[in-house]
Amino acid sequence: MSSLPVDAAHESPRDGAASAHAALINARIDRLPATRSIWVLVLLLATGGWFEFYDLFFTAYVGPGLVKSGLYSTTTASFFGVSGLGAFVAASFAGLFIGTFFLTGLADRYGRRTMFTASLLWYSAATFVMALQTSAPAINLWRLIAGIGVGIELVTIDTYVSELVPKHMRGRAFAFVHLVQYTAVPVVALLAWWFVPRAPLGFDGWRWVVVFGSAGALIAWAIRLRVPESVRWLAQRGQLERAARVLARLEAKVEKETGRPLPPAIASAPAQAAEKARFAEIWQAPYRGRTLTLLVFNLFQSIGFYGFASWVPTLLVSKGVTITHSLLYSFVIAASNPFGPLFGMVIADRIERKTLIVLSALAIAVFGSLFATRTSAAMLMTLGVLITLGSTLLSVGYHAYQVELFPTRMRATAVGFVYSMSRLSAMFSGFMIAFALRHFGVPGVFALISGAMVVVMGAIGLFGPRTNNRPLDDISH
Repeated sequence: MSSLPVDAAHESPRDGAASAHAALINARIDRLPATRSIWVLVLLLATGGWFEFYDLFFTAYVGPGLVKSGLYSTTTASFFGVSGLGAFVAASFAGLFIGTFFLTGLADRYGRRTMFTASLLWYSAATFVMALQTSAPAINLWRLIAGIGVGIELVTIDTYVSELVPKHMRGRAFAFVHLVQYTAVPVVALLAWWFVPRAPLGFDGWRWVVVFGSAGALIAWAIRLRVPESVRWLAQRGQLERAARVLARLEAKVEKETGRPLPPAIASAPAQAAEKARFAEIWQAPYRGRTLTLLVFNLFQSIGFYGFASWVPTLLVSKGVTITHSLLYSFVIAASNPFGPLFGMVIADRIERKTLIVLSALAIAVFGSLFATRTSAAMLMTLGVLITLGSTLLSVGYHAYQVELFPTRMRATAVGFVYSMSRLSAMFSGFMIAFALRHFGVPGVFALISGAMVVVMGAIGLFGPRTNNRPLDDISH
């Protein structure tokens, strides 16, 4: 049995029946227990995202190798120098901005699974081509092209995961996705430590690190065959029979795993009618306030997150650490990346999402300020690990949070727009960090990062709504 309130004043009988059917499908998902079948789906998406994170984070670890090869310099005389390392970082985020701002809406039009696969193939191919380039402008160009694919994938995976899992495990699911994805960071750090100072077979070490990241194309189709299309997306698009078939197969697996019938599905709110996403909707109530809050949040969070993550080896070198030792210390720091999401799996559904974001930003500001004033290897690595834990918990929190605030029909479009602001600020943060490092040293870098985290805490702490353990339809109404 199920109960469903339907707003008859705003829907025709036919639309009302479709809306009721879609809402019931959503309720059937939310009452599923967290069994092996659910976690396998999350794992498969996270595996695709592993290569996305590898691609995203190798920016920091191949930086010293790009400088060592003579293709780039650490800083440049002009703010926008194309041969400076800041330009390489900026190219990465320029591509991410284009992908998130202009193209994530394709996931709302063509489906989550289609765009998940297409974007994975896109950035894998572009990354491979980038590894073969011999000039800074050419590397920047292909880094930008690869970044477009990564930008689409970032939002598509977040949207996909939020729609595949029941409400009671969204926080843990995102923490698990990040746990898997962040294992890419110590891998890229280890490979960089080994390859970057060397040139195996006469091939610059940084090129080997980059080529390894393009292997994601080899598993893209295998993942696609195992993961179904988002049932919520199918229902919202009016493909109710297909959605019901996909969900029925999943329910049968879950019942077999639990050994008992599933509880009744009770829809607490009507699903919104099947219609195309309109960009103008994000500026209308109740989404306008959420959009503005997330725009401010994303403009500033990336300065803190990537300001450290993308510059770890370079910041260490600036504090007098040799390139070889900086990569070793960076590997130790990078190895801590999975522990933040691991801790997140314990607390993500117990602590309100916005509270987790605020506390994580506070940790980055405090530990970053301490990092700027220390010189001993032990303290630098310890504080680097603590900053990394804060950063990864922040990532777990906000990736789950922002997809919860918009309805299915425009989730990828809206999240792509607000998230693109972080790509835009990250693009300029490469130049900002380089400028601060050149003129004010490491303390100047962390003064910039701490200020950004204060804005993050204010935006989410004061204006962010609560979302934990609430159905997506309830949050979006």
